Amino acid sequence: MKPSPIIPTAIALAALLLAGTARAQQQLDTVQVHGRAALGTAGSASEGELGVERLALRPLLRPAELLEAMPGMTVTQHSGDGKANQYFLRGFNLDHGSDFAGFVLGMPVNMPSHGHGQGYMDLNFLIPELVDSLRYRKGAFDAEDGDFATTGAARIGYMNAVERPYALLTAGPHGYRRALVAGSTPLAGWTLLGAAEGTRYDGPWEQAEDIRRRNLVLRLSRGDERNGLDLNLLSYDADWLATDHVPERAILSGEIGRFGALQAGDGGRTHRRSLSAGWAYQQGDSGQWSGHLWAIDYRLNLFSNFSGFISGPEGDQMEQADHRRVYGGDLRHQLPARLLPAGQQLSWGLQWREDRIAGVGLYATVERQRVGTVREERIRQRSLGAFAQLESRWTEGLRSVAGLRWDSLRAQVSPTGGAFNAANGGRASQSQLSPKLGLIARAGANTELYAHWARAFRSNDARGATTTINPADGSASERLPLLARTTSTELGLRSKLAPHWTSSLALWRANLASELVFVGDAGVTEARGASRRVGLEWSNDVQIGRDWLIDADIAWSRARFVQPVDNEFGSGRQVPNAVPVSASMSLNWQPGGPWSSGIKLRYLGAYALEETGSRKSKAVFTANWRLGYQFAERWQLGLDVLNLFNTRANDIEYWGAACTRAEGTGCGPEGEGINGRLVHPMEPRALRLSLRGSF
Repeated sequence: MKPSPIIPTAIALAALLLAGTARAQQQLDTVQVHGRAALGTAGSASEGELGVERLALRPLLRPAELLEAMPGMTVTQHSGDGKANQYFLRGFNLDHGSDFAGFVLGMPVNMPSHGHGQGYMDLNFLIPELVDSLRYRKGAFDAEDGDFATTGAARIGYMNAVERPYALLTAGPHGYRRALVAGSTPLAGWTLLGAAEGTRYDGPWEQAEDIRRRNLVLRLSRGDERNGLDLNLLSYDADWLATDHVPERAILSGEIGRFGALQAGDGGRTHRRSLSAGWAYQQGDSGQWSGHLWAIDYRLNLFSNFSGFISGPEGDQMEQADHRRVYGGDLRHQLPARLLPAGQQLSWGLQWREDRIAGVGLYATVERQRVGTVREERIRQRSLGAFAQLESRWTEGLRSVAGLRWDSLRAQVSPTGGAFNAANGGRASQSQLSPKLGLIARAGANTELYAHWARAFRSNDARGATTTINPADGSASERLPLLARTTSTELGLRSKLAPHWTSSLALWRANLASELVFVGDAGVTEARGASRRVGLEWSNDVQIGRDWLIDADIAWSRARFVQPVDNEFGSGRQVPNAVPVSASMSLNWQPGGPWSSGIKLRYLGAYALEETGSRKSKAVFTANWRLGYQFAERWQLGLDVLNLFNTRANDIEYWGAACTRAEGTGCGPEGEGINGRLVHPMEPRALRLSLRGSF
């Protein structure tokens, strides 16, 4: 019997009404409150901006779950919490970020040609208490959005100041400890914001996760969004042990516990350090100028064993390594109105990025010691983008948007290790023009209609574009293009159904020329064919009285390969791990007294695990709740209840081959493992208590 979200939702709402709850754990200076988007200014039915009042009360198990404020986005994990999260949006299993672009303080988070997977987007360095805005767009319909934005993009901003310096201490079961200190002060016409965070957590796993995160933010700013400058220094590092997804049969047979691992010692270490500057300028008739410059030092050493003991009794552990420095910037200009005909607005921009990857590799390891090199390279990858976008208001009720984007990607790959890898490498380059068109019409005093079409692209790993020999076995391999074209359309509606109720509806379609992905676990590129996706999203933004804010969303999608794919169950066209139905509801209650609260309900429908759809995941409903109480002017208590109903489910499910220790080396009919359901269990209910003091 499939779980229904109706009864748990009703229980959660009743609990919320009976319990009362907590003031946000952020005391801020003057705050601008943003909703999803406003009629008359929104460019589509699926974009918006959320301010701190809609973000501060969201209970979070992981920092990246902040993205779930974006309608239809699901954030989960299939390994240790030091690794980038798994993302799902618009019928896409985004893996760790391959088709979604993320930015923090103007800096890109996605990593191309990454050791673990293309577009790897690790948001674990976020400090949620510092976030003051989340601006999102779905689909690549805006000319500003380039690589990785197939399903959309999100831009996260930090606040410039806090009202008072504060310290926040949080404790919970399984060794959870977190400390955060933050404060700001005027400094010679500027504002200096500083924050330091440390986290330790073992989790419910039989092999304690022992994750240790250290985070530092220094932010110097002056001015505002029109005329301002900010300088940012961020430093993050983490190390952890991981329990990866495991064969479900190993749990059911009792070989390992529900929170057990096939083999000890997986996990990793990572760091991300960055220096960035952002600026905005508008004076007289110059128009609006803005831009960013940034430099990032990044490293990851990730140890994983997803297949158990196929290769030998010592296990199949491997290391994926990535060490790079990233430089780049962007410039944007909106022309002054006096230079354009009435009702016209023209903006243009330039974007540049260079990844200098000192070493990216895949290694066979035993207890984290390298015993063999599958492949190892140095990569230098450069991207350049230019765009222009013309917005025209033809009548009071009719607007249009026409954009053109040009992208050029160049890469040089130099092999440095691997028995079959020396012949790989070389240079690759490709460019593309991407036109964008949109039409917005007023269909009444409180309703707008939207129609959009766009050509875009998704980049492939540079190693896939230069590899001619399979580095694992020496067989021939075909080179692949750096850029794969995508085409998207969207029809939308946004309506104000009541004075404090805005609803939006979006019907979308995305065609991908290929599902080519570089598989870091194997060191090769897999061709998965062209695909077609279609979906419908309904989002609602409601304010009830002065105290309640409600966001409610439901999304349906259908993802299919153009050509059938054969597997052990037959032939099918379903795209594995593409979520067909998801729904969420967030409720924030802030009555102005000492109590306030937030609750997040999420439903994830069953999805196909393989192409025929005969093997599916199980549908999952979860709830997280935050409660707080301000018991003195400068003192607050907070309580987060994660997995409120103690749902026994899986964060992620896959279908794949593995051998458990009991099954022995080379299990299965051909010695390549036994195919089955691979699962990563959801963490049980946990209560985390926080104390915050301001000074």
